[in-house]
Amino acid sequence: MALILHIIIALVSIIYTSYVFISPSKMKLYASYALAGLTLVSGSVLLITKPSHLVQSCIMGLVYLGFVIFALVSARHKLASSESK
Repeated sequence: MALILHIIIALVSIIYTSYVFISPSKMKLYASYALAGLTLVSGSVLLITKPSHLVQSCIMGLVYLGFVIFALVSARHKLASSESK
């Protein structure tokens, strides 16, 4: 059950972060930060409770984290440049 919840949160986070990248706002960024945080927390719980798939999980987690961080930084930059005009 925890794995399914983790996957759902991660997928929603990727989809929502992509949406925030296209149309950024402060509140959307905060929601995206929360989803990314929930994904990291649920992934950490899964790693602690089921450490046998540690390497594969960590690699996928780093790919996810890299995508989300890139999109959030880009969206934040886009928002800052639109507010300064």
